[in-house]
Amino acid sequence: MIPQEERAVTAILAKIKAMKLKLTLITMAFLPALCFAQNADKNAVAQPHAKAMTSTDSLMVKQMYFTALREKTIENTTLAADLFTRILQIDANNDAAMYELANLKKITKDEATAQQLLERATTLKPDNEWYWVALASSYEKSNNIIKLENVFTQLIRLNGDNADYYIDKANALSIDKKYDEALETYDELEKITGPTDDLLLKRQKIYLMQGKVDKATAGLKAAIAANPNQVKYYLMLGEVYNSNGFVDDALATFQKAEKIEPQNGYVHLELADMYRNKKSYEASYNQLKLAFAIPELGVDQKLRIIMAYVPQFPDPNAKASALELSRIVTVAHPTEARAFALYGDMLVQNQYYKDAKAQYQKSLAINDQVYVVHEQLVRIEIGDNDIDAAIKDGENALSLFPNQAWMNYLVGVAWMQKKNYNKGLGYVKNATSLEVQDKELLSQSYSAVGDCYHELKNDKLSDEAYDKSLSYNPDNAYTLNNYAYYLSVRGVELDKAEQMSKHSNELQPSTASFEDTYAWILFKQKKYAEAKVWMEKALVNDKDHNAVQVEHYGDIMFYLGKVEAAVENWKKAKAYGGQSSVLERKINEKKYIE
Repeated sequence: MIPQEERAVTAILAKIKAMKLKLTLITMAFLPALCFAQNADKNAVAQPHAKAMTSTDSLMVKQMYFTALREKTIENTTLAADLFTRILQIDANNDAAMYELANLKKITKDEATAQQLLERATTLKPDNEWYWVALASSYEKSNNIIKLENVFTQLIRLNGDNADYYIDKANALSIDKKYDEALETYDELEKITGPTDDLLLKRQKIYLMQGKVDKATAGLKAAIAANPNQVKYYLMLGEVYNSNGFVDDALATFQKAEKIEPQNGYVHLELADMYRNKKSYEASYNQLKLAFAIPELGVDQKLRIIMAYVPQFPDPNAKASALELSRIVTVAHPTEARAFALYGDMLVQNQYYKDAKAQYQKSLAINDQVYVVHEQLVRIEIGDNDIDAAIKDGENALSLFPNQAWMNYLVGVAWMQKKNYNKGLGYVKNATSLEVQDKELLSQSYSAVGDCYHELKNDKLSDEAYDKSLSYNPDNAYTLNNYAYYLSVRGVELDKAEQMSKHSNELQPSTASFEDTYAWILFKQKKYAEAKVWMEKALVNDKDHNAVQVEHYGDIMFYLGKVEAAVENWKKAKAYGGQSSVLERKINEKKYIE
């Protein structure tokens, strides 16, 4: 047979599960059992009237308690809370159920109820350390500093060897501006732990809150007297002096530290700050260089300092300083990939691209899992026209990071430079499918798609790609120029071509290739006088003696009736390496030939 009390618990469980009442409704049902009457002291909690417990009640409560714990363990917190609540309806003084229910209330963010339950539990069992710890957490959340002070007093009473309780109590007293009491608490703690650097710093902090700089420095001076070769105390003292306006004293203290331990990077950083504040910039920079050369000073801090120079770019002094410091870091940390990557970045900022390439390669040799370094390397190789290296390194990067749209675009451009338009098309189309947000990349990628299709003689798909490029960026000057030129070569949509070419010249004035395109479109529109003006602009801005532009100029001169000038320019174009299929005929026949 099932014992009577077990049947009762089972029935209660079934009833709770069947009803599925909201916790707020359940709480209302038994609220009188948990109400705490207030006496004259509003913070005091009166004892509730608990009914006498029968032996059956006690057995039922015990069984229900362990059932609730089991439900809590399997994270059925709602049922567990209901059971602990039922226990308190039967046994209003069950402190263990109060504690468990309070913890469940915290989970549901009902901090007020949790706090009430814990206050009642600590009243019933004032020697239970865990109840006080939980109550401390509640008071911290509600920022009840006054009550928090008493909680830590109780915890120290129960476990006087726990240093954290003294520290927490002193913190609460400090927040409440009871500075002398906080100092007394640290004195009590020192009797247990002995003098420590942590206590020294905590006392110093309170003295500074009180405005007692002399007392804050006195403890540090005593530490220095007892440990004259311990640089950390000089650093602490110097920082106190500096933060409180005693700049000369701070500088003298840091200088003493430098003499004691010249290989201490933190000392050099402090001196660098001091000299910078005094506007002794060269001395400050020299201290930074000394600090950066010390391997024991962490690389992260060094990299942050270098990055602080970036907002000052393009100031040449800032760029030069960042460059030299980043070089020093690579010497001090030869196995740190980030150091070489940053050195590469600073070389790029100073336009030392080949040197930057070597640093990126060193960085990747140490750690090839940083995508941006791969991208920087490939960009430099394309810019340096080292196309084979760009393809090799770019495809290697894509083997590690296949879904990087920019890298697909860069490798595609590299293959286009090799005139392998089918392969290039594959990569730039990948870029368009991988990217949905970066409009600049999408515009560039579709422009490259247009270039590939043009070279593959598919004008329809080429035009569609150029239109797509301009839909993402109507001011893409490269697309505007190429699209306009190819339309003019085909002799179609010349008005559209003229508008696009004109806009490209507005975006990038004095660009010879853009001016040549505009002149050629005007020529196609039979606007020869205007074409002459723009072609002469192109020739002025052309630094490479472009044969095509010179030949076009000859064509324009022919239609202006200046045949001799036309022939002269056609001959000049031939001398510049012009390979037009009709150039020789133009010269020989002295007339324009399509």
